[in-house]
Amino acid sequence: MKVKMILPALIEARGLPVRPIKYSLFPPLGLATLAGYLDSSDEVLLQDEHVEKLDLNDRPDIVVIQVYITSAKRAYAIADTYRAKGVYVCLGGLHVTTCPQEAAPHADSMFLGPGEDTWPGFLRDFRQGYPKPIYRSLNRSLSGLPMPRRDLIRRGSYLVPNSLVVSRGCPHHCDFCYKDSFFKDGKSFYTLEADRALREISSLPGRHLYFLDDHLFGKNAFIHSLFRGMKGMGRVWQAAGTVKSILENPGLYEEAATSGLRSLFVGFETLTQGNLAAMHKTHNLGRDYEEAIRRLHSMGVMVNASFVYGMDDDGPDVFDRTVDWAVAQGLETATFHILTPYPGTVLRARLEGEGRILTNDWDLYDTRHQVFQPARLKTGELEAGYWRSYERFYSWKNILRAASTKADMAGQFRHLAYTGGWKKMEPMWNLLIRSGWVGRMRPVLETVLGIGPVRNPGTIPRGVPEIVNDPVEPPGELFAA
Repeated sequence: MKVKMILPALIEARGLPVRPIKYSLFPPLGLATLAGYLDSSDEVLLQDEHVEKLDLNDRPDIVVIQVYITSAKRAYAIADTYRAKGVYVCLGGLHVTTCPQEAAPHADSMFLGPGEDTWPGFLRDFRQGYPKPIYRSLNRSLSGLPMPRRDLIRRGSYLVPNSLVVSRGCPHHCDFCYKDSFFKDGKSFYTLEADRALREISSLPGRHLYFLDDHLFGKNAFIHSLFRGMKGMGRVWQAAGTVKSILENPGLYEEAATSGLRSLFVGFETLTQGNLAAMHKTHNLGRDYEEAIRRLHSMGVMVNASFVYGMDDDGPDVFDRTVDWAVAQGLETATFHILTPYPGTVLRARLEGEGRILTNDWDLYDTRHQVFQPARLKTGELEAGYWRSYERFYSWKNILRAASTKADMAGQFRHLAYTGGWKKMEPMWNLLIRSGWVGRMRPVLETVLGIGPVRNPGTIPRGVPEIVNDPVEPPGELFAA
């Protein structure tokens, strides 16, 4: 059986004069994991349109397409092309799960929710000649999860090929979270067995890892076993965690740093308590953000902060106030987002009820465009403030100010090196991407790993260059984006 798996490019990644490195960071791990369920006799091809041109002239037995909201139009066009040739088309992902009626005309089979319990069943049905039109995930477990077929991935096309996911979902439920709708019909947070996760880590070459889990630190027993197993491997890694987990788990992050944690993505989202309460981000309420940052920095762990603009308590001052605070804390990197009412979320239901949705053009649902009416911001203020935040935070003046908060020259140099390299060298990244040489930068990254002081744990060098993990893009659930 011939199977083709496709990750269509996001609309914001297509046709750019200069290609940002963020679109060449992580391989399509979800599709590679689905491929692990296929028989050894099956012929499999995996294509990621972010790093290669798609060939649509073939005629496999099955085409599997992963659909995200800003790639939906492209995904449907690809699906229609193959269906016109009589190829059986499977669609899954966040957007298919939240908008199945929209996706249905373009699919022979749709997969709603994560695919571990549905994809194997589909393969049995297909081989027997009776595939169903809809497969809905209900019985969720990572028991028996195969290793991703990394042999199908063009490793040299990605800066961070050693990405992995050892859990699914998140134990928290924020009103604006797109992933919450993906897991709504069953268990919303579950993990691999630690031994299985450690086997996958041990199989990866090099030193650097990136955990794409939405919340790596969501289950203490699992994560303690994982960190104990990783200690002594000499790995350096990045992940996402919460303010609550940083402040409420004594010793956990020290253990993480001992096993190689060097930077953490943290969803601060807003500096306003009223916004947190309104969005039910209760695990941030009343938390001391500055203490969380100090704690991470004391261990030599860098902080990549996430902020969201456009909540109801946000006025015209929110943009500069947020950037000034972030710079004063010495945050290494920051990602800014415009609040986006994704389909299937509590936020969208509320804004629809209030008549505040301005457009359903999914191409604009990229957290860069205003698609709803804010409560306290005039037309144009939200998008202008969003872009100004990036310009101000990543200005050389503010990069230098943030670097000056570090206690020593090594820490200051590290800050300048990776923050400047991330945002000030886009022409270089563009050249490397277009030349197919992104993978050649990994030895440079390995060298940068040694920059910086060793403060608390172990003797593993510090200074992993920050890789910004935009929370609406990649995380790693099967058939998610």
